[in-house]
Amino acid sequence: MKKLLLLFVLSFVCCNNTPATEEVKDYTSIHNEAMIFCKENQFNQDFYFLIDMSIHSGKNRFFVHDFKTKKVSHQNLVTHGTCDVFQTNPEKYKKARFSNKRDSHCSMKGKFKIGIRDYSSWGINVKYWLHGLESTNDNAVERVVVLHSWSAVSNDEIYPRYSPLSWGCPAVSDEFMQILDEKLKAVEKPVLLWIVE
Repeated sequence: MKKLLLLFVLSFVCCNNTPATEEVKDYTSIHNEAMIFCKENQFNQDFYFLIDMSIHSGKNRFFVHDFKTKKVSHQNLVTHGTCDVFQTNPEKYKKARFSNKRDSHCSMKGKFKIGIRDYSSWGINVKYWLHGLESTNDNAVERVVVLHSWSAVSNDEIYPRYSPLSWGCPAVSDEFMQILDEKLKAVEKPVLLWIVE
């Protein structure tokens, strides 16, 4: 009986995707600030998108947070930028770097307003323009850093492997983009996308 119990515990530890020692992040203060921002700026108050670039790119780090239920309704993988144009970046797969500089191929952080739906040559052929609302991302339109899908991005966690790199766009799987697209098409007010590290 003891051997069976030990085997069960070992199989759970080995097969569970989340290590037992891994801490679950508390985004309460970010969600609260996002809600205040959306109210004050007449943004959609049903949900917003949060990307936490401090999380490994092979793990879910794009979250759709529902303001009403105070829960994450959807989550998935998302790419970060290579950030290797103006300097070498040997850690580019492991850690996102940020820059607002044109042609840097870096990710951008801060709050964005998700703009109009447009044609994309990538993924499901849909992109949403991102309008940076802070000094860390106000070149987003000029850099054509947009929300789009890419067939190379997995729809499931691939840790310890990394997601492919972009030129700064937060690119998601085709399947996840279909979910985001349906949500964005259904709202009238702009939606907040917030990228943190």
